[in-house]
Amino acid sequence: MRPDTPAENVDHTAEAARLERTAGLYPEDAEALLLQSAAHLELAGDRPAATTLYDRLLSSSDSLENPHLIRALKAANLWEYGHEAEARAIIDGIRATAPRDPAPWVIVAESLEAHDELEAAHKTFTEGVTLLLADVPEPPPHSCHPLLFGRHRVRRMLGAGHDDWDVLADTLHSSPVPLDELHDPKRVWSLGSDNPAELRAEISRLRAELGAYREELSRPFPVAVLHWPTGELAELVAAYPTLSDEYPSHEEHLATIEASLRELAASGTANLGIVTGTVPSYEAFAASEASSPADTDLLPQYATTLAARGRATEWPPERGAACWCGSGKTYGVCHGTGRV
Repeated sequence: MRPDTPAENVDHTAEAARLERTAGLYPEDAEALLLQSAAHLELAGDRPAATTLYDRLLSSSDSLENPHLIRALKAANLWEYGHEAEARAIIDGIRATAPRDPAPWVIVAESLEAHDELEAAHKTFTEGVTLLLADVPEPPPHSCHPLLFGRHRVRRMLGAGHDDWDVLADTLHSSPVPLDELHDPKRVWSLGSDNPAELRAEISRLRAELGAYREELSRPFPVAVLHWPTGELAELVAAYPTLSDEYPSHEEHLATIEASLRELAASGTANLGIVTGTVPSYEAFAASEASSPADTDLLPQYATTLAARGRATEWPPERGAACWCGSGKTYGVCHGTGRV
């Protein structure tokens, strides 16, 4: 689908089929492509087919980058076409697993909210916020903002007073219309009002919300640093020996990644990430650029391309999350040691 294609002109079924075919051509991107395909199927109203794609991903022998996200999307989809009991069981499982990624928390909490389970939604938002943001220096990662905003919205509907998390949400919110006004439960009544002043005020609020959504959607992809796992780096250097000057050892490669990211952060560069390369993917990229994989100038271009395709993981990792290097240790006791 072209970026400038109006949403109302999209054939979601055809777009889902195209993405599924593309996933077969690029297995390294299959997870992201199939998730997009499932989203188009949901928009087309074919929710059973979307569930089939989620199940296909979850039953795959390949390791998944975001298994909790896929389960959360499956639960939200199931509930929308009458499988409430199964959806609730999946949601309970996600909450018990306590993922370190904010996205699954947001999806299951918003699913509960959409079905008027406000107390359960509030509890889920709060569990996610507490797990991911307790003892984390401010400002919190951008990926956690929807958790704070969603919790604020549900608490407003429940008539709860502001607490410290709500104050933080207000601070992070950049729209000219305050969160309290955007999340006012009485807004729904103003949409049916005959008072022109009330209608104009509601239009202004909706424009502010739309602006916030557009800003979120237009966020640039991360400034990403390229990471090679041990086996991939060994294969790369063996195939292209001149790259040994760029990568003297795997240990030095990992240290350089962390040092580069810290230097970028210290210089004020925001939205940093790490992309993980594979030799087949890199060789395919080099071929598409009519260049040799031994060309060191190609490496940053490859990293940027991976980031633009949504392959970057946020740096630094969330508190308590595994280190980006793949050691299995938490970031705080691995490459995050000594990080302020």
